Amino acid sequence: MSGPQGSRVHEAQSSAQRVGGRHRRPGRREGRWRRRILAYRDVRLMPAVSPRGPDEECLLLVHVRKVVGQVTYRVCGECADGVITEVVLDEPFRTCGLGTRALSHLRARYPGLTWRTTLDTRLIRDLVHRLRIPRAGATGVCSHLRSSAVASPGRPG
Repeated sequence: MSGPQGSRVHEAQSSAQRVGGRHRRPGRREGRWRRRILAYRDVRLMPAVSPRGPDEECLLLVHVRKVVGQVTYRVCGECADGVITEVVLDEPFRTCGLGTRALSHLRARYPGLTWRTTLDTRLIRDLVHRLRIPRAGATGVCSHLRSSAVASPGRPG
């Protein structure tokens, strides 16, 4: 086929043979997009008791009866403070927005609290920067607990 119509037919046939577009990297975007949809549709956020102790709580991220992530935190109603002490996500779920969803869930579950974190890993640093969560001190202890801890050792014995 010659002429402008012939070349258009040829281009249409060659683009139909290419699946996904000209500049698409095979496998990468489809997997990431699919995991992002899974993170918002199929992953359930379930509160649980933390194995670290009675003062800490845990938010489990469950996908088809498998724990794919965990957020450990402390809540103080007296100070109206929440401290995130640990965030763990499985590798396939790290870049799909699941951490953002979990921390947003905590903010919605405890609306009157000011959230801080004691973590300083690269994954967490980027996440808390995006959500504007400030870094807490190394201990992450509430101000009223700090003042009682400082007052106790100074007591004459």
